[in-house]
Amino acid sequence: MLLLGIDIGTSSVKVSVVDAQSQECIVSAYYPEVESEIISKQPGWAEQNPAMWWEHTQQAILKANATKKYNAKDIAAIGISYQMHGLVIVDKDNHVLRDSIIWCDSRAVEIGKNAFDSIGHSKCLQHLLNSPGNFTASKLAWVKQYEPHLFEKIHQIMLPGDYISMKFTGSTNTSISSLSEGVFWDFIKNELSQNVFDYFGFSQSVIPEIKDVFSEHGKLDASVAAELSLSAGIPVTYKAGDQPNNALSLNVLEPGEVAATAGTSGVIYGVSDELTFDPQSRINSFAHVNHTATQKRIGVLLCINGTGILNRWVKNSTGNQSYQQMNEAASTVSIGSDGLFVLPFGNGAERMLENKITGAQLLQLDFNIHTNAHLYRASQEGIAFAFRYGLDIMRENKMNPSVIRAGKANMFLSDVFTKAFVNALNIPVELHNCDGSTGAAIGAGMGAGIYADAKDAFTNRKPLALIEPDKCVQQYDALYGKWNTLLQKCIG
Repeated sequence: MLLLGIDIGTSSVKVSVVDAQSQECIVSAYYPEVESEIISKQPGWAEQNPAMWWEHTQQAILKANATKKYNAKDIAAIGISYQMHGLVIVDKDNHVLRDSIIWCDSRAVEIGKNAFDSIGHSKCLQHLLNSPGNFTASKLAWVKQYEPHLFEKIHQIMLPGDYISMKFTGSTNTSISSLSEGVFWDFIKNELSQNVFDYFGFSQSVIPEIKDVFSEHGKLDASVAAELSLSAGIPVTYKAGDQPNNALSLNVLEPGEVAATAGTSGVIYGVSDELTFDPQSRINSFAHVNHTATQKRIGVLLCINGTGILNRWVKNSTGNQSYQQMNEAASTVSIGSDGLFVLPFGNGAERMLENKITGAQLLQLDFNIHTNAHLYRASQEGIAFAFRYGLDIMRENKMNPSVIRAGKANMFLSDVFTKAFVNALNIPVELHNCDGSTGAAIGAGMGAGIYADAKDAFTNRKPLALIEPDKCVQQYDALYGKWNTLLQKCIG
């Protein structure tokens, strides 16, 4: 029996086919070969076409099928992971009305701030666990204010994973986890937030049917199945945002467990059994994949928008070397990059900087000393220092991990970055051979009842390595102090 996991990323769509019994990945494929476009019509805006996600999903599945390493008819369930916080709006015929306003878009920051002030800071934090910020509800309010001709046509709204599930099945639905990441959910009352809907003037009818994360979200449409050589009627049994899903893929489900990822954005994600929130909303709290009204499981999320996207920008700006070549060059430069510092915040408003838009900064550049190799290392160290800055905020909020689990992927493929991360944070990192698409496949198995529970789903999971802090901790701590001083000057 096989499971299909799909990860709808910002840069590409990746799919994995996993053997349910061994929990081993048989094949993975991604599409396209180059990073997908982010449409930015104005500074701070970020959009993508949902039809592009669907096309890339189909192409990735066909690419995986073409390996002939499995029989596509043996796939028994589908799981979906997706980029969080995006807004998809459809009419009564489920036609998309505009490009999706995605996670790193900053246009609704002021709208969210006004909602925070009007609803009340205490009420928002206690009930929503967040400020409305520039999350999905505020993005919908932006459409209402600036595109009323489209807003009046809205039948339902969706998160990106809800949209892909709809394309597979024809059914529209969502989950509490998804609604909480859009800041639509009242955790105290365990229902849609009347405060949010009343303040923004939304009808609750725009929200699709609410289902459990691990449940049947619809059955594969016969025509779609034929196009993809899959069996008609197999269920979509799991949908989750990329960060809750990344935590699931690392078996981070219980209080005190912590995961990290460093893709286009960077995230540290810890699990709490309390309705916890940061008074300044610098970190955010959402319903984890296994949250219920009776068993609280809150995902506490630190997000850094400017992570792998900085690495990609550097790659493109210095002659398109491969990432492996960049990592090798970075390793030839000493720790601290000979005084070159990078602030990686060039991808919209940063929540941990209280939604300030600072732009990325290249600081203390010396034309007589610094080379491309210095830029590669300084960028990776700057990202690691941003993680340290965010972890210190999490520590203020009683999240004190003793180890962090991460997939050996994206930035964690770089030894320079991994060691900088471990030493700057002074916390061991346990690396695993998994990613979002394999996690979504395991989630599909859990939702389909193929696994009895999480323990059953991760029976065969073994870490690849444990990277521990070394003698460079003090050196990185001193460098972080200098980096933080430069950051404070930048943000005033």
